[in-house]
Amino acid sequence: MLLLTWGLLAMSLIDIDHQLLPDSLVLPLLWLGLIVNSGDLFVSLVDALWGAIAGYLSLWTVYWLFKLVTGKEGMGYGDFKLLAMIGAWGGWQVLPLTILLSSLVGAVLGSILLRIRRAAQGTPIPFGPYLAIAGWVALLWGDSITRSYLQFAHI
Repeated sequence: MLLLTWGLLAMSLIDIDHQLLPDSLVLPLLWLGLIVNSGDLFVSLVDALWGAIAGYLSLWTVYWLFKLVTGKEGMGYGDFKLLAMIGAWGGWQVLPLTILLSSLVGAVLGSILLRIRRAAQGTPIPFGPYLAIAGWVALLWGDSITRSYLQFAHI
């Protein structure tokens, strides 16, 4: 988990500086997530495999829908791979919370940063750091967060 944490930190900093999530970091950690879960370390291999598939395809689908509607690219392929990597480590179960948290934090902080910098509305904002933070939180505390929410919702 420590190796994953350092990898997510490095990827986030690179994405902030260069708007790029390097395959040389993302793909080995994706494979490592599948390998460690072949021994059911965090989740079953089946959950990890479907986490990687669903992680990639969910953002890939959003990318193409956005591109078909607007004619513009809304995110890079590295974001698909990063969410696939998070799914490989935590299984498909961490993906909804990861997407929810990253979208909320990204929208709020992105809006604040654009206003502070007085940037134009179309200015690209790297999504990788938000995915990385949200995925890390979901991997470590996802069960507790989900359980707390479900208890609160039933009250």
